[in-house]
Amino acid sequence: MKLFVKKNDQVKILSGKDGGKTGKVLKVFPEKERLIVERINLVKRHTKANPRKQIKAGVLEKEAPIHASNVKIICPECKEPVRIGKKFLEDGSKVRICRKCGGVV
Repeated sequence: MKLFVKKNDQVKILSGKDGGKTGKVLKVFPEKERLIVERINLVKRHTKANPRKQIKAGVLEKEAPIHASNVKIICPECKEPVRIGKKFLEDGSKVRICRKCGGVV
C-alpha cells in the first residue's frame, strides 16, 4: 500500500493521547499503514542489562508507531494541516500538492 506520508514530513496528530501535537516523521511502514513521529506516542520499555551489547538496565522511553489515518501533513506554504493531491508537472515528474493552496509539498 502506498502512503501519502513520507519520511521527514511535518505532520499534525488528529486523534489519540497526543492529538493536536505536531512532529517530524522518522520512519514509515507502508505495509502496516503506520509511521513513527518524533516525540509522539512515547511508550516505556523495561530493559534488562546486557553487558555484551553495552545495554544498561532501566526504563527507556521510545516512540511507538501510530496509524497513518491519525495524521495530516502540514503544508510548508500555508502552514496548515491539509489533504494531499498528486499532479504531473510539464516535465512529466509527479509531485504532491496541497489541496488548500495548491502549493507543492
